[in-house]
Amino acid sequence: MIYSLLRPIFFHLDAEKAHHATLSALSCIPSGTPKAPDPMLSSTVAGICFPGPVGLAAGFDKDGKIAHKMHHFGFGFAELGTLTPLPQDGNPRPRLFRLAEDQAVINRMGFNNGGQQDAARRLATMPRAGRVIGINIGANKDAADRVADYVTGVHAMGRLGDYLTINISSPNTPGLRALQSKAALDELLSAITQARGDKAIPLFLKVAPDLEPADREDIAASVLDHKIDALIISNTTISRPPLQSSLGGEGGGLSGAPLHDLALERLRQFRALLGDQIPLIGAGGISNAQQAYARIRAGASLIQLYSAMVYEGPYLAARINAGLKKYLKRDGLTNITQAVGIDTRAA
Repeated sequence: MIYSLLRPIFFHLDAEKAHHATLSALSCIPSGTPKAPDPMLSSTVAGICFPGPVGLAAGFDKDGKIAHKMHHFGFGFAELGTLTPLPQDGNPRPRLFRLAEDQAVINRMGFNNGGQQDAARRLATMPRAGRVIGINIGANKDAADRVADYVTGVHAMGRLGDYLTINISSPNTPGLRALQSKAALDELLSAITQARGDKAIPLFLKVAPDLEPADREDIAASVLDHKIDALIISNTTISRPPLQSSLGGEGGGLSGAPLHDLALERLRQFRALLGDQIPLIGAGGISNAQQAYARIRAGASLIQLYSAMVYEGPYLAARINAGLKKYLKRDGLTNITQAVGIDTRAA
């Protein structure tokens, strides 16, 4: 109710200014203490105990300023970043666009962030009890050696989060998605798993939805070969399904409702390739409990969201949690893990 009253005010602002205003407001909230994990919704994925299945996707809290407070809104985990070794301004403004008619967002931010050293100082004092915090790392736009940038990220951030996400799927850093090709991906994953060494922090890989069948097969083989701990499906898309908004032609990655079908299909395809050998995390276009449950039944152990909050408000995760519990009870299940991939098993 409160957000429905405030949303017109936020929508009157430029999208990026509204985002910064939101972060400023959240910074005023006390850290608080998370509630005990819900027995129906908690699970262990990649060796991590997640108090709930709904996570905040990277991009919302780029510099790790409020991730530890997102439990107030029902999030079971929060992923900050993308963080690059050196600070960078990102792409020229405007670079963030609301497509209200489509319940969508287009961004071409370009990994704007204050750098890993700045975030590391903040993370070192961040309250962590009862929280799961992931750190999403990337390469600087002008890096001479992008693999080396990811190795730097593993060394710099590897002891500060519960998991690291290797982001090679943003469409807003030229050439970054080329790291998803077989030879480049094998080189990258070999380097980062070696850099992880005895840190033993779980490594997640975030991939694009804009992948051909051969690309998906190569990625599936690589994550198994290099023992990556989870796969996040998916990042934003450069494709453009039919859109109502006049802003649909803006360059960048599209997220929100129009991404839903593509992201769900990619999840199903990776589940078919990988089975239950590696946990999958569903992201892209999720805005209600029905969609979240469908993603879980299709094989996602966890889900992430961000763009939907622009339209549905900050308590969306809490509403999804309540809805998931109703679906689990309806289906005679006592824990969320029992629903993971249930539709694929039935098939």
